[in-house]
Amino acid sequence: MAENGTFKGQSGNKLPGFDPAALDPFIIKDPEALTVNIARTLENLGKAASEWLGPRETGAKADYASEPATDIVRTLSKVVEYWLADPTRTLEAQTLLFSTYFRIWMQSLQNVASGVESGEAIVRDDKRFSDPDWKANPFFNFLRQVYTVTADWADKLVTNAEGLDDHTRHKAAFYVRQITAALSPTNFVVTNPVLFKETVAQNGANLVEGMKKLAEDIKSGQGDLRIRQTDMTKFKVGENMAVTPGKVVAENDLCQIIQYEAATDEVLKRPLLICPPWINKFYVLDLNPQKSFIKWCVDQGHTVFVISWVNPDERHAGKDWSDYARDGIDFALDSITKATGEKEVNAIGYCVGGTLLAATLALHAERGDKRIKTATLFTTQVDFTHAGDLKVFVDEPQILTLEKSMAADGYLEGSKMALAFNMLRASELIWPYFVNNYLKGQEPMAFDLLFWNADSTRMAAANHSFYLRNCYLDNTLAQGKMVLDDKTLNLAKVKIPIYNLAAREDHIAPAKSVFTGSKLFGGEVKLVVSGSGHIAGVVNHPEKNKYQYWTNGEVAGDYEDWIASAEETAGSWWPNWHEWIIAHNDKKAKPRRPGGDQLNPIEEAPGSYVRVRV
Repeated sequence: MAENGTFKGQSGNKLPGFDPAALDPFIIKDPEALTVNIARTLENLGKAASEWLGPRETGAKADYASEPATDIVRTLSKVVEYWLADPTRTLEAQTLLFSTYFRIWMQSLQNVASGVESGEAIVRDDKRFSDPDWKANPFFNFLRQVYTVTADWADKLVTNAEGLDDHTRHKAAFYVRQITAALSPTNFVVTNPVLFKETVAQNGANLVEGMKKLAEDIKSGQGDLRIRQTDMTKFKVGENMAVTPGKVVAENDLCQIIQYEAATDEVLKRPLLICPPWINKFYVLDLNPQKSFIKWCVDQGHTVFVISWVNPDERHAGKDWSDYARDGIDFALDSITKATGEKEVNAIGYCVGGTLLAATLALHAERGDKRIKTATLFTTQVDFTHAGDLKVFVDEPQILTLEKSMAADGYLEGSKMALAFNMLRASELIWPYFVNNYLKGQEPMAFDLLFWNADSTRMAAANHSFYLRNCYLDNTLAQGKMVLDDKTLNLAKVKIPIYNLAAREDHIAPAKSVFTGSKLFGGEVKLVVSGSGHIAGVVNHPEKNKYQYWTNGEVAGDYEDWIASAEETAGSWWPNWHEWIIAHNDKKAKPRRPGGDQLNPIEEAPGSYVRVRV
């Protein structure tokens, strides 16, 4: 080694790419303290294992983990079979991978020898590798590029495999993304420069704290890992979330009906009914006064009613979509008439709540029920042809397994559905929190939206089975084959005006899927595409001046052509929707008192049903 700290090769030439000072943060300073903390880490890891095993040993939790693993192996084996069936294909695939490895290795050596960043064999923007050491340190730079090319190679194996049906290919691609996301070098201490330096600096104390949090999160999940995404102690429903003033004016065993207090001297004559999804809780539309869609609607003169679904248990096992339509939407409409005297209503449905609303509208068309005069659908699918990655979880074998699991308790645990949604964006919603919580030992930041996301709900067995089979598996609503209350539903008979909102980056209800479903209704449909995704694309207060939305004419042709020629408007779509509502009926009335003369308020909003935690 030269006196100035740079290294020399055998020829005596300096290798300026190696800087000992840059390696200092990676060198262990106190091996004794690190050893003690590693022992404490293993002790806490043992506690985490006990929390996982305990409920399974006592029979409190049935473990169906082997079923998803079996499906992964079964699916990926079909891809492997294609590549191993022909030795030439196998050799070509291996050659492609290892030749790229060699190119990365040679480029890395060249950069180290010259001390100049002359380029990379693999160039890719990935925020997981944003720390400078992923490029500055030769080892981690090499590791990053090898991971990237391997992940791309695995994805191409699926893409280029012939003879796979569409569903198998979709599942294989999804599973490969999950595996490569899990195996990213960012998720391990010794392969992540940030984690390695953090562990050295703290002598492993971060791992001690992280494994302690791991044990706590498995305990809170009653034997399943429930990754904390936010500080759950900072929020409380009814105190600093869901605080728009109102009353619960009616309830049954399936839902509570909330009526919000008026805030204007006059209100629109037609009340507004919101049907939220039961997969999550309604207060995503009332997070706080600065984000609340509900409060904003009240401030615009709407008399707002919201369905707050029960968090089901074994008593609700047999409740299906007919029950949710009858004891949810129809019960709410009856309650609105009693509370206000009005028989004409504007309705909103969000996500699966919108799918239920659309099905109920078709049911109303069969019965001649004309109480709902306009319908607004937020990120709602009625045609599931292009339903996205959630279709990965839906085929006959997987549904049978799920139904077997639900039969034991009468419901699907909320954590199972939450995990499925998080897996759609695992690199953003799972692994960063895994790293920060359990490897860095840090507390997550307080974020109201993530609190709501973690406040999961159970799904009644019959209701969830009906949803998966009729929507994702058989697509019966789009085909005019769905049956509710012995009536076969046809969306073409729904003639009322519809405002159909899609979100351009939605991974749950893809915009193309919403676009396709818009063609099924028999009346006027105004399609609006918002910026961002499934939540932020909807919950976008005008005062924030964020994102944008696109409008166009008739919903016809292909989605790609429609959006390409659409007009972009900056900011929130909320005012555009309100203008649409007024255009269909702008009659006014005096403000209404919650419950009116016929209903006695039961309790303050947001009610007791929404407070039930799982």
